[in-house]
Amino acid sequence: MTPLLLRSGLPVTGIDQGEAARLAREAGGRLPTSAEWGRMAGAGRRLYPWGEERPTAAHANLRELGPGQTAPPWHRTAGATPDGLLDVAGNVWEWTSTAVPGDGAVIRGGSYNSLSLYAQAAYETEVPTHLRSAGIGVRPVREEPPCR
Repeated sequence: MTPLLLRSGLPVTGIDQGEAARLAREAGGRLPTSAEWGRMAGAGRRLYPWGEERPTAAHANLRELGPGQTAPPWHRTAGATPDGLLDVAGNVWEWTSTAVPGDGAVIRGGSYNSLSLYAQAAYETEVPTHLRSAGIGVRPVREEPPCR
């Protein structure tokens, strides 16, 4: 799972869930379910994607730790998951394909404007699928071909 980036190196944001799903398909993937996103982040195994340590600016771009806006990913290496995935917590929330009643969907991960609570691996929240925000982006998941 890798976040989609603009040519500027910043995450793609300001897209609703339908646009996120389209971009994920164009990148050769799809939106993850909330459960898939949670497994990737370590929900049930770790408090934060990187482990139990409270977030610092080396872990995540969060309200109390970052520049107050999206930032280029890949620089917060202390926040890597055990599998090496970066920027799972903070910087931008990430759309999932999990629907909720009332034309909503689950987003995960927290953003540059989130408190550290929202960066926890198990935390999820619901928003309307038509919401566009500078703090919501997309991290497609690609299916691996079966081993032969």
